[in-house]
Amino acid sequence: MIRERINQLPRQGFIVIISLIKRVNIMAGKLIATNRKAFRNFHITKDWECGIALKGPEVKSIREGHVNFKSSYARIEDGEVFLYNLHINPYKEASYLNQDPDRPRKLLLHKKEIKKIEGQAVQKGLTLIPVKIYFNSRGFVKVSLALGRGKRRYDKREDMKKRSIEMGLKRALHVRKKK
Repeated sequence: MIRERINQLPRQGFIVIISLIKRVNIMAGKLIATNRKAFRNFHITKDWECGIALKGPEVKSIREGHVNFKSSYARIEDGEVFLYNLHINPYKEASYLNQDPDRPRKLLLHKKEIKKIEGQAVQKGLTLIPVKIYFNSRGFVKVSLALGRGKRRYDKREDMKKRSIEMGLKRALHVRKKK
């Protein structure tokens, strides 16, 4: 049945459509990296999707997955948001065109959003943290930026206890299902 429908479509347009669909599906929603330490060290309250200004070789390097959050953070300066300490390994094939791997990168947000974020960060004493980097459905690199408050030691211990209890329950349920 599908073959019949394919045979009915004009050949040239069909090939172009398939190639576009394949290209979008490969890129769509592809998660590049997550900042696991952000979830461990911060109580995350709200997050935003924002674009990032990159050079050509950096995008190719990100596509290969050569990104490291290390201790990255964002800061608002003169009405613009910059991302610091995001390490993008130099792309091998770019040679002399490579940028500094740890350079500050501009994040792209609307002015209203920047003012809103700045107000919340200053008032409540919150920190801007990048949570994840991914490709959206159109193939653009996006950064999920979150507002977070640093956890204390006892908060981290409580989270560890909760996780260990949940893991124990899952193991017990898994053993029961096998029998």
